[in-house]
Amino acid sequence: QVQLVESGGGLVQGGASLRLSCAASGPTFRSLAMGWFRQAPGKERVFVAAISRSGGSYVYADSVKGRFIISRDNNNNTVVLLMNSLKPEDTAVYYCAADRNRYYGGTDATNYAYWGQGTQVTVSS
Repeated sequence: QVQLVESGGGLVQGGASLRLSCAASGPTFRSLAMGWFRQAPGKERVFVAAISRSGGSYVYADSVKGRFIISRDNNNNTVVLLMNSLKPEDTAVYYCAADRNRYYGGTDATNYAYWGQGTQVTVSS
C-alpha cells in the first residue's frame, strides 16, 4: 500500500512562491510515477504536473507551464512542486498522486491509484 502525505500549502499573495512536498511510504518510491492535481472550489480535479519514475520525463498543464516545476528525490521518497508567480486562479486544494503500473503516469487522473489527502493553497490578489 502506498501512502502519500502532502505539505507546504498556505496563504500567499499573488506573485509569491510556494513549495509543495509529497512524502511517500510503502513500496519502493522509484517504482512510482508521480503527479500533482488540483481542485478549486466547485470545480473538478484537474491535472497540474507529472513526472516519470526516473524523473527524466515530465509534463505540465498549460496553465502552469513556465511557472511551476516538478521534481523528485528518489533517495528521500519525495516529490516536490515548486510554484512561482502564483495567481489567484491557482487557489485550490493540491493533491499528490502515485501510479505503480506505468513508468510515466501522464495527465490522466485515472492512471493514478494512490492519492494524498491534499493541501490547501490560497493566493490572494
